[in-house]
Amino acid sequence: MIVERVDDREVSRLCAAALDLPEDAGEAEALVRRLGAPPAGRVTVRFAERDDAGRLAGAVFGSISDRDPHLGHVELLVVRPDRRRGGIGRRLLEAAERGLAERGARRVRIGGNPPCYAWPGIDVRYTPAVCLAQRAGYEHTDTAWNMTADLERAGQAKQEDEERLDRAGVKVLRADAAAPEWVRGIWGDGWAWEVRQAQGCWVATRDGEILGFAAYGANRPSWFGPMGTAPAAEGLGVGRVLLRRCLADQYADGHRTAQIGWAGPVAFYSKTVGARLERIFWIYTKTL
Repeated sequence: MIVERVDDREVSRLCAAALDLPEDAGEAEALVRRLGAPPAGRVTVRFAERDDAGRLAGAVFGSISDRDPHLGHVELLVVRPDRRRGGIGRRLLEAAERGLAERGARRVRIGGNPPCYAWPGIDVRYTPAVCLAQRAGYEHTDTAWNMTADLERAGQAKQEDEERLDRAGVKVLRADAAAPEWVRGIWGDGWAWEVRQAQGCWVATRDGEILGFAAYGANRPSWFGPMGTAPAAEGLGVGRVLLRRCLADQYADGHRTAQIGWAGPVAFYSKTVGARLERIFWIYTKTL
């Protein structure tokens, strides 16, 4: 039976049991909690299927894009292991499509709805999810990736970088409440929202002017990002220092690796902290 309301705690337990990758199952509660508290005004849909005994057999979360009112996102789709291959995933996906269409969607994307998301798309190792998307008529429209940083060494400060900033009059400090507004002024509401949700954030300043920021733990506890530097900081190495400060914090919090989510400048992260490409995500889209 398909229902429209489900308790986050039930979904968290389902995800912990059903997500096949340990890095996802271990953060099940955090990712469900994040998807359950999106930016203000976001239109969301939720459906679940219960078995005859009333137990949760599967769940799907979806939302309308904050930037495009005609684009819907399927953000989470999970089925209990002992109930797979029985059509539950297909029925939940169809329910999400109908719910999003009723709220204005003309296209649906299986992938993250930034700035609040759990994954950019389908991790290619979730083979049944890829097969479901293809059977349901979705097309592979984009690819995203995460990079993995080994925190045993990645967060170690490079003295020469720190000294270079000091000679240039740049101070690196933990962010205060004003940081999100500065981020909003340059990069918009999305990154500003992520900075507000972050577990930690560092900023580089000179003469009272913020030159750059880096945050971590905004969407997932073990994930790094976002990070940005202002034009005035080019060539100073601000990004390298901010990145290492954040990774050092994550190491101190007990993480041994960090995911650089939806990573952009691959060469920068590889050279600076030895990060490697690891998680690959396929993003699927369908016209309704």
